[in-house]
Amino acid sequence: MTRFETPRVAIVGTGEIGRGWAALAVAAGWPVIIYDSDSDSLAAAADAITDRVVNLVRLRRAEPAVAEDALNLMRVGRSLLQAVNEADWIIEAAGEDSALKQKLLRQIEEVCRRAAILTTSSQGMSPSALAGRLVRPDRFLLARPLRPVELVPLVEVVPGPATDPACVEDVRFWLGLLGRAAIVFKKEVPGNFVGRIEAAVWRECIHLVLDGVLDVEDVDRAMAVGPALLWAAAGPHLDRHLDSGGSGIAVQLPRALSASEEIWKVLAEWKHLNTDDQHRLIKLLEKAYGRFLPELKEARDKRLARLLEAMRE
Repeated sequence: MTRFETPRVAIVGTGEIGRGWAALAVAAGWPVIIYDSDSDSLAAAADAITDRVVNLVRLRRAEPAVAEDALNLMRVGRSLLQAVNEADWIIEAAGEDSALKQKLLRQIEEVCRRAAILTTSSQGMSPSALAGRLVRPDRFLLARPLRPVELVPLVEVVPGPATDPACVEDVRFWLGLLGRAAIVFKKEVPGNFVGRIEAAVWRECIHLVLDGVLDVEDVDRAMAVGPALLWAAAGPHLDRHLDSGGSGIAVQLPRALSASEEIWKVLAEWKHLNTDDQHRLIKLLEKAYGRFLPELKEARDKRLARLLEAMRE
């Protein structure tokens, strides 16, 4: 096939991430086959993927006829060989266990087409570490989505040291066809982008809650309608540049850094949340949200869909 044709997609692993990838590809009308060595997960996956695709249609993120046709064509692999032997793009979405992933990736490589591209959706492992047992690491890279995969556009694309640049471009192109915003890393870093930003911001949010400064709900509300809203519209660097006004960034940046440096001195610096504080945080989160999770999830997904629609303008 050429890059500009719709790829045949195989998804190995039918947990949360795998189901999200499948729903996204099916909603786009792509041929998809799913497989999992866990028969219980695989048995439940088709219905769960269907529900997600229906939700995408309801949120006007997919065309009903296209999604219905692709759902009817989605297949369940009876073996790893059957699942991947015709695929152009194989998405590994198994559990976060390094030894398990390395073994699975090698097994996939043994039975897939030589021209196939293999990506991992790993949340915390680097492609260079995971490629250690591969014979063809040039066909392998990381493509890490956020949850819910079918709604959040960002995908972190991290090539390994041996990855063929053509494979990177193929995956970036396919992600573009799926409406994803791919960012391609120039080198590997722990946590990639999202993990690092989430860890830094979440630590401060936890600190403000446990220190009695703000309630859980107020922290979340402030983030959602404050910095997150501005950053959704522009990103932190562009927002800072736009905020500089007529004075220009060369004048504004030293002032902004000076103000930030005073705050940096009092930010949380702990690197481990002790057990007692974990229990306190769990109780506060359960008190704030525990009774309403299904309704809150539905509301979040609707807001995400509306935000994404607004960002198309």
